[in-house]
This record gives sequence, structure tokens and C-alpha cells, in this order.
Amino acid sequence: MEDRILIADDEEHIRNILYKLLTKEGYEVSSVANGGEILAEVNSFQPHVLLLDQCMPEMDGIEILKKVKDYYPETMVIMITAYGAVDKAVDAIKLGAYDYIEKPFDNDKLVALINKAGNHSKLLIENKQLKQQISGKYDFSNIIGVSDKMHYVFDQVKSVCSTDASVLILGESGVGKELIAKSIHYNSNRQQYPFVSVNCGAIPLELMESELFGHERGAFTDAKETKKGRFEQTHNGSLFLDEIGELKMDAQVKLLRVLEDKKVSRLGGKKSIPVDVRIISATNCDLEEKINQNQFRLDLYYRLNIFTIRIPPLRERPEDMPSLIGHFIGKYNKSLGLEIENVSQEAMEILAHYEWPGNIRDLENAIQSAMIMAREGTIQKDHLPIRCKGYSGSKKVEYETTSDLATRSSAINNQAEKEMLIDALEKCDYKRSDTAHYLKISRKTLYNKMKKHGLLKGSAF
Repeated sequence: MEDRILIADDEEHIRNILYKLLTKEGYEVSSVANGGEILAEVNSFQPHVLLLDQCMPEMDGIEILKKVKDYYPETMVIMITAYGAVDKAVDAIKLGAYDYIEKPFDNDKLVALINKAGNHSKLLIENKQLKQQISGKYDFSNIIGVSDKMHYVFDQVKSVCSTDASVLILGESGVGKELIAKSIHYNSNRQQYPFVSVNCGAIPLELMESELFGHERGAFTDAKETKKGRFEQTHNGSLFLDEIGELKMDAQVKLLRVLEDKKVSRLGGKKSIPVDVRIISATNCDLEEKINQNQFRLDLYYRLNIFTIRIPPLRERPEDMPSLIGHFIGKYNKSLGLEIENVSQEAMEILAHYEWPGNIRDLENAIQSAMIMAREGTIQKDHLPIRCKGYSGSKKVEYETTSDLATRSSAINNQAEKEMLIDALEKCDYKRSDTAHYLKISRKTLYNKMKKHGLLKGSAF
């Protein structure tokens, strides 16, 4: 991607010199002669770098700088200043300008500065796009679940995400507690700040305090340099404390103090550091039972449990299975280069009756395994992992018959495949060879699938 450079200078000969220099260097260049035109041109041209003369007609350079940084923060502004007017340029940097250059300028230095500023602008744009993608990924519509129980969970998430309340997420292993925690964060007013996850059951007791609160250099034998703890890293964001029930009593006391004071003290440090952090915690154990056994502090429980969300296990919401299975088939067809179309009714009946002790994670692993065995076409019962085949056959599906589940699973699988094809075709400009290569399937298979989904008409090959 070529860097786009906007020149804003009221002197025509300066604009012409810069235009010739920068187009020769391979930049895409536009120019304006007065301050009144700049914002409109920034909006339409979307430059990576704005070369802005400090003295512009209609609008002062500093005023323009403020507006550009307010509305277009990814655009890097380099101030062009007359010899001896460095003080104003320094003031501009304090207000957000990337740098300044004095007239008459050295061409090589100017190009090097523009290149550096352009790279910084593209990095900011990429970071913004990545955050938008992440935010979109954790949008409510992307969490799979059609059951009433999951719709209730979605309603709870929507209610609490706009607040700063501490949230306690309850549920068995594998139900998607961290996914819900991320959905809360990325739909809150803290979404531009970090989401940091800590597994409280995976950190040894002797390292827990350092991990959460940080340490100063020399605080203990291996503390060779100062380290920020997770609270400092999460400042203004959301800290996800997974398996909070595994936190030892000593660490619970210190965590409670931080939640009350909103300050942390690093190990070996003397000063208190203010932190603004939203706490989202999760557990698969019974915290009230741990309280009764003096293994968890009641006062900490009240701090964490302002708002509670319980995620039901998969066995309590079998009507979500077809959607989940369709999603996993689409996912692994693409990532593993497979051509699975659907699940047989017999295989679906087995899946519907299985208890799924590992919940959604368990189902995903089973579908991935079955797809690898089948490679293409329909997943049959023989393709399923052995653990799924040991059910008694006497259990009834609570919401739908197994025939209904199988039928809806097939429909959802077909829809997922069609959407995947459309996405791939658009990315490859509807070129059949490129699309087949992208999907890692043959041209013949691509043709058949496009014909199946009515995508051939009007396609360009």
C-alpha cells in the first residue's frame, strides 16, 4: 500500500516542488492551498501524512492541527516551519504533531521523516482495524446459541456490559466463560483498553503476588528487573480472573485490598500505584461451599459477585447443537482443507444423546476428529470418536426430536458452506482458479458447490 501524502501550503512553488519530489519517491500525493480546504481533503483523501505549513490562510496551522488530531488521529502531521520559528513547531508537537521540518528543507531528510511517519500511521490504522475485528468477533451475534437459556445469557451480557459492575461467571469447564467475559469487555466503554486474562489455578502461590501486582528490581532472587503486574497492565481495561475459586487465602486478602483501595503496591516497592480495572471472574466450583469450608473469603465473594451470569452446560441446551456443529464444520473445512457437507441422521442422534462432559470444547474436538476421519461428504456414525458412542440410547432430547436436529443441522451446514463460498469468491474477485486454490479444493469441486448453492449465474471466470 502506497503512503498517501497531503501537502498543505499556500505557496504554489513549494507545493510543486514537494509534489514532484514525493511522486518521484512513489508516494500518492494531493495538495491544498488554504486551511479551509484541508479537513475536507483529509476526509476524502485519507492521507497517512499531512505536511502542514504553520502559516495558512483562512485557518491557522495550529487550529488545523487540533482538528485533524481530533477527527483523524491516525494521520501523522509534520509541521513545515520557517527558519527561526522552532518555538511554535515545538508547541505543535505538544499538541500532537508527529514532528516538524524547517524551510529550506533537505530532501533526503524530509523523505526519511515522511517514511517514518507513514509507517507509524499505518501501524495505528492496523491496530484500529484489529481492535474492530476483535470487537466484531465478540459481538453478541457471533456467539452461537439459539436456545432460550442462551438468549437469557445474552440479555444479561447486554445489561451489564455498559456498566462497571464486577461480574462473576459460573459454569462448567468448556462452556465458554472466557468468550462471555470478552463479549462483556469488547461491548463496554473499556473496549479500547486491554483485556487481560489470568488463570488463578495455573500460577504457583509463591508467584501469584508478583504476577498480579508486579515487583521491583531486586525484590527477590530472580527479580532482575522491574515488572508491572497484571493490574497495571490492565489499567482502564478488564481483568479476567479465571478459576477464581483456586486462589489461595493469602492472595485473596491482597486481592480484596486492591479492589477496595484501587491501588497496587509492587513487591519490594514503597509507593502505591492507582489502577482503574474492571474485574470479571469465573469459576466452575461452588464458591458458597468453599466459603462454608473457610476456603474462600465471604467479603471477597461479595466484591466479585455484584452481577452473576450462569452459562448452562451443553446437555441442558441440545437445540444449540446444530448451530454449533454447522459452525465447526465451516471452520475446519476451511482450516484443514476438508469438504464435509453435513452429518448423517444416525450420527446426529448419537451426538444429541451424548452428555458432553467437556461441553462446547468437547463437541468441537469431536467434530474436528470426525471430519478428519470422513474427509468429505457426510459424517457417519463410524467417523465419531469412540467416547461418543457409549450412550444407552434411552435418553430423550428435551426440545426437538433427533430427526428434527439432523434436518436442521443439515440446513445450517449448507448455509455455513454457502456463506464460506461467497466470502472466498469475493476475496478472489470471483476467479474460479484463485478461489479453488484459496479454499484448497479442486476446480471441479468448487464448480459443483457453486452450482449446488446457485452461485454460478453472473460469476466471472
